[in-house]
Amino acid sequence: MAKASRKEVAKLAGVSEATVSRVFNNILPLREETKQKVSEAARVLEYYPNALAQSFARGKSGNIGVIVPYMPKVRMFSTHYFSEILSGIGKKLADEQYGLLLLFVNPTERAEYEELFRTQKIDGCIILGSQDVEDEREAIRRLHKSQVPYCIMNQHFEGEPFHVIDAGHEQGSYDAVSYLIQTGHRKIAFLNGQMTYSNSADRLKGYIRALKEHQIEIRDEWLFTGNYSRTSGLTEAEKIRPYMHELDAIFVANDRMAIGLMQGLSEQGIFAGKDYSLIGYDDSDLASFVYPQLSSVHVPLFEMGDRAAEMVLQMMLEGQQSEIYKEELQVSLKVRKSIIERG
Repeated sequence: MAKASRKEVAKLAGVSEATVSRVFNNILPLREETKQKVSEAARVLEYYPNALAQSFARGKSGNIGVIVPYMPKVRMFSTHYFSEILSGIGKKLADEQYGLLLLFVNPTERAEYEELFRTQKIDGCIILGSQDVEDEREAIRRLHKSQVPYCIMNQHFEGEPFHVIDAGHEQGSYDAVSYLIQTGHRKIAFLNGQMTYSNSADRLKGYIRALKEHQIEIRDEWLFTGNYSRTSGLTEAEKIRPYMHELDAIFVANDRMAIGLMQGLSEQGIFAGKDYSLIGYDDSDLASFVYPQLSSVHVPLFEMGDRAAEMVLQMMLEGQQSEIYKEELQVSLKVRKSIIERG
């Protein structure tokens, strides 16, 4: 059966083709009676307007951009972090009949986020993987000043009025380290990520707060830094190895580094859940697959993606942004076999 045309809808509804176009593109003013006649004619004829044509007519792209850093040697979409967040964003946008457009930016080059709106590639954007460096702050300041719909995910910038969806990383870190202390651990090392990420800074705050509350000395030589990859966990295992005769637990800022660390130490005959306790972060699928199963702080990444998309869509509905949109989702500790109960 041939697809019905706009001309046929106009004829059945007793209106012009231009009126049909105005109805489907919601170009006001329109009488309610006219809208109903056109909608009914379209239903009878099973007419569906072309999405691309609608976008041009509205001056909109119909897409929300998700901006991610371009890292050629990283299989980004195989990681739990990005796959969960993108799934949450994609599900919400699909439900609202919006497209998702992935946009890669080079972290070493000056970002021009507002340019994406001027070229009408996107109607709103969600920024992943941003870091607290001055060039990035300035780029987001320009974006915010232009009053377009946007949201930053899992990164906040102290002193800036940016729209943010984040998680309670300081509390998550505090809870993890406090649990280790409650189960008899007092010599706890911390393998963190780079401090240009606010979640790294927050996790360090939580680690320090838990130790201070229990009058446990904070030792700088037990603080290590990776780059959130499994390889960096493996590399840091070499640096942590000389302290393992003293340490009874290690807290790690994500599961990928924790698994790399487990591997590196096991190659030296030192095993998690037997010789030391280990807690990771993010609660990825891998946490349940490794042996021993890795205790980890669960971060609701899918829900964060969903909320970020909803936040941007809400801004698009409301037009000019006068209020600051900020939301922080709760995290929770998942205890598995990598923790030893000490007396």
